[in-house]
Amino acid sequence: MSAAAEHEETGPLVDYSREASLAEIFARQAAGRPDAVAVVSGESRISYRELDARSDALAARLQEHGVKPATLVGLAVERDATLLVGMLAILKAGGAYVPLDPSYPQERLAWIMEDSGMRVVLATALIRDQLPRIPDGPMVVVADEAQSEPRSSTALQKAAGEDLAYVIYTSGSTGKPKGVMVEQRNVLSFFAGMDHVLGDVPGVWLAVTSVCFDISVLELLWTLTRGFTIVLHGDDGWASIADEIERNSVTHLQMTPSLARMMMLDARAFAALGSLKTVLLGGEAVPASLLHRLREAFKGEIYNMYGPTETTIWSTCGRVEEIGTTVPIGRPIANTQVYLLDPALQPVGRGEAGELWIGGDGVARGYLNRPELTAERFLALSVAGGRRVYRTGDLARLRPDGSLDFLGRNDYQIKLRGHRIELGEIEAALEELQAVRQAVIVLREDREGDQRLVAYVVPDGLGDVDSARVRETLAERLPEYMVPSSFVLLQAMPLTENGKIDRKALLHRPPPSPTQTHPSSSPADQGGNVSGIVARVWREALGVGDFAWDENFFDLGAHSLTVAEVHSKLQEELGRELSLVDLFQFPTVNKLAAHLGGVAAPDQVSDRAQRRRLARQR
Repeated sequence: MSAAAEHEETGPLVDYSREASLAEIFARQAAGRPDAVAVVSGESRISYRELDARSDALAARLQEHGVKPATLVGLAVERDATLLVGMLAILKAGGAYVPLDPSYPQERLAWIMEDSGMRVVLATALIRDQLPRIPDGPMVVVADEAQSEPRSSTALQKAAGEDLAYVIYTSGSTGKPKGVMVEQRNVLSFFAGMDHVLGDVPGVWLAVTSVCFDISVLELLWTLTRGFTIVLHGDDGWASIADEIERNSVTHLQMTPSLARMMMLDARAFAALGSLKTVLLGGEAVPASLLHRLREAFKGEIYNMYGPTETTIWSTCGRVEEIGTTVPIGRPIANTQVYLLDPALQPVGRGEAGELWIGGDGVARGYLNRPELTAERFLALSVAGGRRVYRTGDLARLRPDGSLDFLGRNDYQIKLRGHRIELGEIEAALEELQAVRQAVIVLREDREGDQRLVAYVVPDGLGDVDSARVRETLAERLPEYMVPSSFVLLQAMPLTENGKIDRKALLHRPPPSPTQTHPSSSPADQGGNVSGIVARVWREALGVGDFAWDENFFDLGAHSLTVAEVHSKLQEELGRELSLVDLFQFPTVNKLAAHLGGVAAPDQVSDRAQRRRLARQR
């Protein structure tokens, strides 16, 4: 064993060289099982034969518009079978897809479209009109029209291993998102790793993840190249997951711990988990208490997954057997090496905390148009034998059994309900506002399992900062999950002895309190009165005192997890069915109580930020 190898934790080595490209693997699968169901979307079922033919026709159209290897193609389609047709068509034409979520703010979409330099966007007719207008911008190919036009089948492009498969934009500390370039060989290596972990026996996979997040590649592409049936979770919120599991005999589900918590708040959804064979958890830390609760309903295989976008989806995996006080993130998957290093880039001892570096065939090409940042995060290290590795910024330690414990971050990147967020991006957006001199964002967890972004703001001058207006302005620039739930005004930021901002001191401050309201605006709860019940349930879920009955729940700190909790409790308290969407459409006590009483409430979902909030929950 070499000196370098002594410091590695290495997954098994698997040969995937026979896999020429993602498109070719799918084409072989489609030829071998043409009549098997490939995609279920609502009441629609599409066979492998039809999916292959439709993606061929669309790929031919894309090739006519110049798509070839190294061409980046924006992907902006509804979450139905067209999503799979579009992804496969781009890959068959030799291109790489760049997801565009129409619920993102126009400014963010425009940045991704311009920064990527994409010359073609594949969109449906409905979404085409929602995309930003950019001077001399990309050509839009309408997926609906392209699939219906008669044309000969495309000549499948034989993409090379170093050709890009996709570029996914993640939060950036400089205030702008950055595109991670993932090559075909990176994805093929990951697929080999999943074969080793999960096997390649087809099942039925419920796909719940947005295509803007790389873990969707496991749900949508690994599955199709292995003969699975994909059940596409639609746009009607998490509450329909139980229906989809039962109706389609789902065997596999990948989800964040936050989604698992939401499902456990609903008795039917919780019971539906019991019929699954395999559950994958990832995207954020998994508390042991969640696994204990999950085990009450689910007796199948549970895997805890870990990995940044820069090393292609998941890099380590651990099958959960015994549940201790902490949940390990497992060991490296196939063709992956991990290193735990100190600040001098030397290995730490077993059981000691170190920064986690990841090497192997999953390491991405780097950041699009960011050579300096690429050079900073992707390095060739002597301890790795001169091989190129990625610096995660995560802290971990090696357990006696060889598995890894995740210990948190050594910088200001966080994971919130599965979303990766650079706090610096939010701070930069805030400090560009005229009323703000300085801003610091912290992630607080003042109640177990209830994490929230809190903005500490020093105003620019003696004037006040209108938090509602600031929130609305941020919602025009940032995805809803990045908008802080609370704003706290300070005269000055606390500083450490060396003059740096003391973020720990901010975390030790008392939790932000809700807006103080006039007594007449929040009457006392009245037993069975609907308004009183709504107010009490929301107050308990938010962990706040009295608040105005015309105050928006989301301005008080509500997020998807609290909405799920309130939804379940209100149905129990009121003894009636309640639509999850209602909690977004009627976001105050007065409006929701009026709706539940059968009286129309004014100004239902009137502002753009509220509509975007609804879209992000879906």
